[in-house]
Amino acid sequence: MTSYLTERQAVIDGCLAMNRLGINQGMSGNLSHRVDGGFLVTPTSMPYDVMTQADIVEMGFDGTYLGDRRPSSEWRIHRDILRARPDVTVVLHAHPTFATALAVHGRAIPSFHYMVALAGGDSIRCAPYATFGTQELSDHALTALEGRLACLLANHGMIVLGSSVQSALSLAVEVETLARQYLYAQQFGEPVILPPDEIARVAEKMRRTKYGQPVGGNDAPEDTARPRS
Repeated sequence: MTSYLTERQAVIDGCLAMNRLGINQGMSGNLSHRVDGGFLVTPTSMPYDVMTQADIVEMGFDGTYLGDRRPSSEWRIHRDILRARPDVTVVLHAHPTFATALAVHGRAIPSFHYMVALAGGDSIRCAPYATFGTQELSDHALTALEGRLACLLANHGMIVLGSSVQSALSLAVEVETLARQYLYAQQFGEPVILPPDEIARVAEKMRRTKYGQPVGGNDAPEDTARPRS
C-alpha cells in the first residue's frame, strides 16, 4: 500500500503549480518532500499532469528507492540538502526564465531590493556550474545555500527551500520576481545596493511579523497596526 498520501499529493500539486505560476516549463523542474527516514521526490522524465501518487518516488538518505519509477536525475541535490538542513521540509528546483537568465551569466542577485532578505541573507548566491545530476553540482548547491533559502545554479536554474510546498512556491515566485526586477533595473545602470545592516534589520522585522502577520504577544514590533477601539 502506498504510504505518505498527503505528502505525495502535495508534491504533485506543487509541480503543477510551478508550471501554472511560470516558475517552470515542461518537465525540467523537480520537487521533494521530507518524510520519516528519507524523502519523496518526483520521478524522472514524467509529465506532471499524468503523475499519480504512486509515481512519486520514496527514497532513503542512502540513495536507495522504492517502486518501479526512477527518481529525478537531480535526486542528489534533494537528498543532500534535506540531510544537511533539518530546518527544511521541501526542496524545489526549477528553470524560471529571469533567474536562469542571470544564472547563465553566473550572476548573483544582490540586495538591490529589501525583499532579497526573504531568501535568508543580503544576496541570492549563484553556485558554480557542474553537470546536472552530479555530486559536484549538489556540493556547489549546498555551499551556495549556507545560511540561505534560495540560490541560483550557473547555466542551469534555481533552487528554493521551504517548510512546506506552499512556502517554497511562494519564495520561488519572489526570487523570480526579484530576478526580473534586477534585470530591468540594470537597463539604467547598476542599481543602488542596500547595505548588510539594513538587510539584517529587514530580515528581523520579517521574522517578527512573519512578513506581515504579527507573531503576537511581546514578539510583535512596536509599529504593528492596532484595531480601533
